[in-house]
Amino acid sequence: MNPNPRQLTLLRAVHAQGSITVENLAGQLGVTLQTVRRDVQRLADEGLLTRFHGVVRVPNSTTENLAHQQRERLNAEGKARIARAVAQQVPNDCSLILNIGTTTEAVAKALLQHKGLRVITNNLNVAAILCGNTDCEVIVAGGVVRARDRGIVGEAAVDFIRQFRVDIAVIGISGIEADGSLRDFDYREVKVAQTIIAHAREVWLAADSSKFNRPAMVEVGNLSQIDRLFTDSPPPEPFPALLTEAQVRCDVSLA
Repeated sequence: MNPNPRQLTLLRAVHAQGSITVENLAGQLGVTLQTVRRDVQRLADEGLLTRFHGVVRVPNSTTENLAHQQRERLNAEGKARIARAVAQQVPNDCSLILNIGTTTEAVAKALLQHKGLRVITNNLNVAAILCGNTDCEVIVAGGVVRARDRGIVGEAAVDFIRQFRVDIAVIGISGIEADGSLRDFDYREVKVAQTIIAHAREVWLAADSSKFNRPAMVEVGNLSQIDRLFTDSPPPEPFPALLTEAQVRCDVSLA
């Protein structure tokens, strides 16, 4: 499914609070209980929400991410807005690293008109997209290719990234928890992401609103390691204060 605007608002409300009753959701959205129940059921069938005795929660798995096609469809418009905002800030003739994720893949599409880019990636989808830009040099990390999303992980990828220091790393993330930690699911992917962060002069995090308060098993780092956050909706509490404390510039792309 491709969630409609109402369902995306519902998802944001659940992610902002962790759990919420169906009645409260209906009140917040200004729709009937029947409409909320129907939306919740569709989102639960897709694995995007969990429902238990009238309470709606974020999916409680911290060990496994959604399938790539699910993530690609989830809030595709929000990710496209984020991607355009990132691309507007990326200068021509600079070096980049783009890591694994559907949001970074959207960023790659938004960079197709840039000139003089040198892009390092551990994401075969990003590489395939940017090969369409003849004025962009694409360098692909070696390592183990995950069949489910064409991400490249493992020690070989870590060693490869260590050779470089780029102007900007544009990274995606699976979850940002309320303590400011950045989290993901695969420890092999996390080790590559940590190396990317360490080998960039600036780190830009591209994360749509569904990533706030989303749990995942492995810690990548902390908001204090990020220079800029690009998202599609104002971050819920307690993130505004966390971002201010970490001196992270937040760019919100509402339209």
